[in-house]
Amino acid sequence: MADENLVVIGAGQAGSELAVAARQQGWSGRITLLGEEPSLPYQRPPLSKKWLAGQTDDESLLLRPVADYAASDIALRTGVRALAIDRDQRRVQLADGSGLDYDRLALCTGGQPRPLACAGIDAAQPPANLHLLRTKADAARIRAGLVAGARLVVIGGGYIGLEVAATARALGVTVTVLEVQPRVLARVTSELVSRFYEDVHRVAGVDVQTNVQLEGVDVEAGRVTAVRCRTPAAPAGMAIAADLVIAGLGMLPNVALARAAGLEGEAGIVVDELGRTADPHIVAAGDCTWQVCAAYDREMRIESVPNALEQARAAASGLVGKPKPNRALPWFWSDQYDLKLQTAGIHQGHDQVVLRGDPVSRSFCVLYLQGDRLLAADAINRPVDFMGVRRLLAQPVALTAAELADESVPLLKRVPR
Repeated sequence: MADENLVVIGAGQAGSELAVAARQQGWSGRITLLGEEPSLPYQRPPLSKKWLAGQTDDESLLLRPVADYAASDIALRTGVRALAIDRDQRRVQLADGSGLDYDRLALCTGGQPRPLACAGIDAAQPPANLHLLRTKADAARIRAGLVAGARLVVIGGGYIGLEVAATARALGVTVTVLEVQPRVLARVTSELVSRFYEDVHRVAGVDVQTNVQLEGVDVEAGRVTAVRCRTPAAPAGMAIAADLVIAGLGMLPNVALARAAGLEGEAGIVVDELGRTADPHIVAAGDCTWQVCAAYDREMRIESVPNALEQARAAASGLVGKPKPNRALPWFWSDQYDLKLQTAGIHQGHDQVVLRGDPVSRSFCVLYLQGDRLLAADAINRPVDFMGVRRLLAQPVALTAAELADESVPLLKRVPR
């Protein structure tokens, strides 16, 4: 291993963690970490929240200080894009014309926002005030337009869309959220939680529109001036004036590099519990992967920082011959206004919803059961309940709906000892 070269493509949460974890766990050869963006590796979640609001600086975004990479003897190269992988020669071709030989390769290429496609949008030259949010540069462009009185239209009522809406309202921006589904957060939570967040946003002054049929945008002088759509309340259609538009339509995994090299996976690079791909010399981790989630025995792509970290550590363990498979339970979070939503597990397939607490108090927990099995939970401003649910999911115990709803007994006390 001392003479071997580990190349990590992608310097986001997964790539940075994998490089450092490999060194910490015993990789004695060279490690090169390639980042396409010019900046040091940084956190993305604050880009829709505190950083967007100007409440935190660039340094606080960094995943780790630059000195940490030097201390771990990691060659960090930023502003470098990988163009192709030659699996036979084990060589990565870079956009600057150079190449890197590898003995082991890690793909941590993440994802990219799904672009908005509708009448009025020229994909080759999109309007200047139409934004996607993935990078710090994206967030900086959005932040420049979030001035009091500006009119923001957010297309998509998922985590990113609602987080940006909350941040914008706090800055005095007029906000409209357009969601094609009957409710916001439809993909990730239950109707009870969706309706709660719709009410919260409306009370804050956000115009939340659901069941929206997007018809197109009006563009003048290279900028969107209005978004045209139909809703149940406006079946004849309406035009919503806009100074800036943000499309939060979900994410597409960055798999082009892997697929061009012959690795399988359209919905994500297929990996096992150690991040291993079909090529014994290549591992992958993070938002770009398609994996079997051991907790639910099903294949899925998990877009979350905790999953990226767990996958990266598992992949590093396999690279150094000390395998520790990733069997972590998925969990997620979202910050909107004074609310912290923490989700443990995957709720799909539930047949019973249990409410613990009162949504009116803005502090409650919603638990999802399939038969007598606890699948997942959403905890809103309930960190102790969230901890309890995570432990109950890790150490399953048969509990009735009545027992789960009973707030006189903390969920942590329900965990087997």
